[in-house]
Formats: sequence, C-alpha cells, structure tokens
Amino acid sequence: MNRISKIISTKITDDFTQKALKWSQKYDEMVFLESNKDVQTIREKYGELDAILAVGSQISLAVGHRNAFEQLKQFQAEIQDFLFGYLSYDLKNDIEELSSANKDHLNFPELFFFQPKKIFIWKNNTLQLLYLPAYSDEMNKDLDDIGQISLLPEIPFSKPAIFSRLSKDAYFKKVSNVMEHIHRGDIYEVNFCQEFYAEQCDIDTLKVYKKLNEISLAPFASYLKLKDKYLLCASPERFVKKAGEKIIVQPIKGTARRLLDENEDQKLADSLALDPKERAENIMIVDLLRNDLSKNALKGSVMVEELCRVYSFKQVHQLISTVVCRVSPDENPVEIIKNLFPMGSMTGAPKISAMKIIEEEEETKRGLYSGAVGYISPDNNFDFNVVIRSILYNRSEKYASFSVGSAITSQSIIEKEYEECLLKAKALKEALQG
Repeated sequence: MNRISKIISTKITDDFTQKALKWSQKYDEMVFLESNKDVQTIREKYGELDAILAVGSQISLAVGHRNAFEQLKQFQAEIQDFLFGYLSYDLKNDIEELSSANKDHLNFPELFFFQPKKIFIWKNNTLQLLYLPAYSDEMNKDLDDIGQISLLPEIPFSKPAIFSRLSKDAYFKKVSNVMEHIHRGDIYEVNFCQEFYAEQCDIDTLKVYKKLNEISLAPFASYLKLKDKYLLCASPERFVKKAGEKIIVQPIKGTARRLLDENEDQKLADSLALDPKERAENIMIVDLLRNDLSKNALKGSVMVEELCRVYSFKQVHQLISTVVCRVSPDENPVEIIKNLFPMGSMTGAPKISAMKIIEEEEETKRGLYSGAVGYISPDNNFDFNVVIRSILYNRSEKYASFSVGSAITSQSIIEKEYEECLLKAKALKEALQG
C-alpha cells in the first residue's frame, strides 16, 4: 500500500520525541522503537533508524498461539504494508508440541500486530511522516499538536512495593533442579528466569519508560501500548533483522557489572571476554542459532561475523555474537521468524528440552517477556528485539511485572547466577520506584 510521505529536515530534539510520545497516548495502539544511537555501538553496523513511532490501528490481528504464525502470514500477505507488534514467548506452543500452564497475571494477547495509520521515522536529523492516504491531510495538524504539548514538571507518583515471586532459597532449589537435568545429560544450558512484581499500583508509564531509558540507554528500547496494557523495554539484544537477502541475529550471553573506576571497569570487561564459562554459554547459543538459520539459509551462507565480543552498556558489560546468513528473495518473512523463535538466548540448548524444563521450574507464564517487539516492512524486511530488561504493566489490573534470568550450565555457581539476576533487576526496580 502506498503511503503519503512528508520529510522535515531538522534536528529532532529529545523534547520533541517526548512530546510525540505524550501525543501518541490518545491512540489505543502504538509502538515506539528507539535506538539511542548517539551512545551505542551495537546498532551501528546494522542500525538504520534512530527511532520510529507507529500509531493508530487501521486493522489489527490479536490471537492466541494456536495457528498464530499461519494467521500472521496470511495477515501480512493481505495487508502488504508496515506491520508493528509483538510475538510472545508462548508462541512456542504453536511451533512445537509444548504447553504453558503457569499463571499469567498480565493477560496480553499472545500475538499482536497492527497496520498503523501514521508512522514517524527519525533518521539522520530528519523526521519522515508516512501516513495512510485517508489520514494524510492530518499531517500538519498533528505536527502542530505535538509542538504545542506542554512537558510540565513530572508529578511524583507513589512508589510501588516490589516483591519477588521466588525466595532466595526457592531460587537455589529450582536452579539445583535445572543443574540435575544438565548433569544427567538431558540438557546443556537453560535460561532460567524469575519474576518480580507490584500489585495495586498506578504508574506513569511515560515517566517510567523515560527513567528506564535514561538508566540503560539500550539500543533496542521500545514503548508499546495496547489499550490498557504496556511494555516499557530497555533491551540490549536484537532477536533478528532482515535487510534484503541478509538475516542477522545477535544473541547475548555473558554479563559483568560496570564499575565507576575506568581501569577497574576495563579489567572486568577484559575478564568477561576471556571467561570460559561465559564464552561457553555464548558459543552454545551461537551453535543453536546457526542450526536455526540453516532452515531458511542459502547453502553455505551461515557465518559468524563476531564471536563473544564485549559491548559495554550503562549498567553492564555483555558478550554479544553476530551470526548472519543469506536467504532466497522468495522466502516468506514470517516463516523465517518462526524458524528462529523463540530466541535461543532465552531458552537454552537443545531448545525444545530447555523449554520443557523452563515450564516445569518457572513460577509464572513468560508471556511477552523473552518474546520480541518490532516491525515488518512492505518490502518483507523486518527488525525485532528480544523483550528483556522490561517492565510489563496491566493498568486495569494495576499489576506491574518484570523478569530477569541467567544461563544455567554445568559450570554455574548458583550464588553468582542469583547475583546476576539482581544486577539485571537493579535498573528495572529503580525505574519503577522513581
């Protein structure tokens, strides 16, 4: 579908972005994807946009896991336009003979995509508007409305009490169970996660997202609103990107904290790069993804461009690998996504066995956490993050949740895995409590 385009050549300020986000709240459906390009390196090679905002649903698809990917495939073929939305972790049940019986406190649809009425793209000091023809006469008014929004001083909101779904003892017991599976040879690696939550809370989602983003400055940040449900995401991890015939995945496995002292901080980064346990975690997932990519890749095209490179973020150092392949132009984009989903870094290896153990040991349904948010373009390209370092919020239920995890292997020391979870939770707690 042809959209009407308008390009403004001007430096887009943070104030304008905040005003656009505030303006977008009048829509029931919106997605904002932000790269924090000025302060990150992970996006530079394969990052194209500074930010993108999609608002207003012309038509949407919200379904459970049953036959979900086939429905998305048909929806994408019919619309042939930009689609924005998400894939929840529990779509695994559409791909494999698996189930999800754990408690879901948030109740997001398992898959949601919409064709936006209006799209704003920030790139290289320009703002491009892409509107469906029926709404193109609203461009100038929308820009005026955004410009006139007042960013008043933020009113403090009550700090919600945050609880852990697992006690420390319970966490130790469950990770011990996972390690028993590993020692028996059932599994090599499992990404085990735990939930933190707040009940009866009223939060200012824009304020919390802004705070979270300032703390993290993540390259795959996102803010999503679906009526009364919100995702506030500071993800450092790309799930998968398609650019023409090239597919890029960038799994994260391996974490170390940051230090204020520059020399000591660099020592931690250097130590992470050489840590045999952390490298083993990463390499196992790289091998898994090479296998997943081969389902659609042209023969001989799967390559590891970077293996276990340290990238440094405001809160943590991470080991990130980049694996790529080429695909035939007639490969269906949804089929490519399906064959990679869920991201191996959030499951373990072998993937199906890991997902079964996750279901046995974790207390709550993952839902959108460890799923993916992003978009599919009219030319069958796409870009999706991994939903980690994220707060999920159901305003009607007044329930906020975030989960954190780590990779459990035969070399794991449970106390250190627990400390890694608390390190990842730190920014989320800080953002949620103001």
